[in-house]
Amino acid sequence: MKVEQIYTGCLAQGAYYIESEGEAVIIDPLRETKPYLDKLKQTGAKLKYIFETHFHADFVSGHLDLAKQTGATIVYGPMAETTYDIHSAKGGEVLKIGKIAFTVLHTPGHTMESSTFLLKDETGKDYAIFTGDTLFLGDVGRPDLAIKQGEVTKNDLAGYLFDSLRNKIMPLADDVIVYPAHGAGSACGKNLSKETFGLLGDQKQLNYALRADMTREEFVREVTAVLTPAPQYFAKNAMMNKAGYESFEQVLKTGNVALTPTEFEALAEGEGALILDVRDRNDFSAAHIPNSIFIGIDGSFAPWVGALIVDIKQPILLVAPAGREEEVVTRLSRVGYDNTLGFLDGGITAWLAEGREVDSIKNITAAQLEEGVNEGKVANILDTRTPSEFLSEHLDAAVNYPLDYINGSKMNTLDRKKTYYLHCGSGYRSLIAASILRARGFEGLVNVEKGWNAVRETKLPKSEFVCPITMSQQTIDEAVLAAI
Repeated sequence: MKVEQIYTGCLAQGAYYIESEGEAVIIDPLRETKPYLDKLKQTGAKLKYIFETHFHADFVSGHLDLAKQTGATIVYGPMAETTYDIHSAKGGEVLKIGKIAFTVLHTPGHTMESSTFLLKDETGKDYAIFTGDTLFLGDVGRPDLAIKQGEVTKNDLAGYLFDSLRNKIMPLADDVIVYPAHGAGSACGKNLSKETFGLLGDQKQLNYALRADMTREEFVREVTAVLTPAPQYFAKNAMMNKAGYESFEQVLKTGNVALTPTEFEALAEGEGALILDVRDRNDFSAAHIPNSIFIGIDGSFAPWVGALIVDIKQPILLVAPAGREEEVVTRLSRVGYDNTLGFLDGGITAWLAEGREVDSIKNITAAQLEEGVNEGKVANILDTRTPSEFLSEHLDAAVNYPLDYINGSKMNTLDRKKTYYLHCGSGYRSLIAASILRARGFEGLVNVEKGWNAVRETKLPKSEFVCPITMSQQTIDEAVLAAI
């Protein structure tokens, strides 16, 4: 028996490859199928099943293309309804490959069709559970992503999740390995561990949601507390996973196209394409095409694309590091952005060689920010971190302006005549925010290099949020959400 976790850091997502006696199962695959096909070719194994733990919201799964290319059967748990052929397994159903078997545990709560796959080894012993978004290390899946108006509420789903955990998962032995769909960095939970797998016994001891003395009411209250709005692309990705999508090979063929500056500019104007610059942040700051948006490929690229580009069918043109264009198209497709039209061949160098206009964004150090504040030359500091980060500790002079919600009404609170100094944790998110504001007509924008990591070392006055013992959970929730 072979069990391999295939972890993708950008999405904090775990897919799984399990093999026995020449037969294989892949669980929750990413959009591109080549890595899985290469693995099957190397081992000579036949892919029998593709297990989907639920309709994923934070990425587009590769189950459809993989099934077409291998003939494998797509398996969901009960209550999954799709427009394509699947095997909708019943709770308790056993599916075998080689000398091992999987038992389908229907575990609704994160979504109604959510299921956990219990792997039994060659001896019939419970070996591992592939929990999807039902159980993470340190947390459980948020219960507000599959709400149906008039049918089910987040409290209903949280109640189902409590029952699923207590009745299906917690009775399993402590030495069973937990393989979740996500780790720290995913928006599918609130308190995910940086570890990507662990023992169930440890979770029974350490995971707040698995406390033995926890009542159903306490569970519902705690897992629904401080649920900030889900990224806007979640519902769109879930629908693509449920209804189907264009093949990845076609997306790559139409998106990985080299364009001259003239062709690039014509498409930008004629197709209303968004120019997405994914280069190093310093390169973008120094020179970029006017009205382009920065989301660096070496940061949390795909989730920020999904959170900030509202139209999932938006035509996109790329300015990318040489040799990484295919990677960018691939990572865009992982979150459903399939309408890439091509990339600027030769990058900014080719653009400048034709005498075309470029823009820039000024950067300053934390020390320069401190000096400017002390001299009365710097005001209007925008902290683009999340509300919880801001409440934890922030500059007294700063206003919370979370990047997550920059496309909302808060943009109307800014004055295009003023200069704004932006910082986040490291300088990545604040530069994204600055690029969006610049494209919307704001001229006075200055990015603080290294962000809060450097700013907190200055002597500028700071405040931190201290939770009084008497403060209710509702009051804490309101404090966080009010910062959005």
